Amino acid sequence: MHDGHTACKTVVVNGIDHTIAASDARTLLDYLRDELHLTGAKHGCDRGECGACAVLVDGRAKPSCLTLTANIQGEVTTIEGLAEDITDIRAAFADLGAFQCGYCTPGQLVAAEACLRAGKADSDTSIRFEMQGNVCRCTGYSQIMAAITRVANERHRREHQ
Repeated sequence: MHDGHTACKTVVVNGIDHTIAASDARTLLDYLRDELHLTGAKHGCDRGECGACAVLVDGRAKPSCLTLTANIQGEVTTIEGLAEDITDIRAAFADLGAFQCGYCTPGQLVAAEACLRAGKADSDTSIRFEMQGNVCRCTGYSQIMAAITRVANERHRREHQ
């Protein structure tokens, strides 16, 4: 609630405008989880090193645990906002066993989509670079790499038909 004296700003999350206090000191992760009840982004390291909290800000993967809500510039898209757009990535991850416990999966999927949107899935080296902020302790990374490569190839074929 805003008392009319507090400076406010608008934050766009998954295409919906939300009004926050311009001085809001919460992290984006806490705002998403506690205020908007979007729980796909996970608490992990709280240092921006694990990727469990990844969201897209204007299409680029960002750690929401390090981002202050008041500092958001651009549109935020969470895993919940991407769900229908990334059915191909979700299917490839499932088909290739790219997740096991599932804790890191939302962040992995968000980062994979950012990598694909940016056209950075053209080699193993560039995929590794783009995904380096995401940690998975269960699967290793070969299945994740294979899933992203598969989706990149499928999207490329569809675009050039």
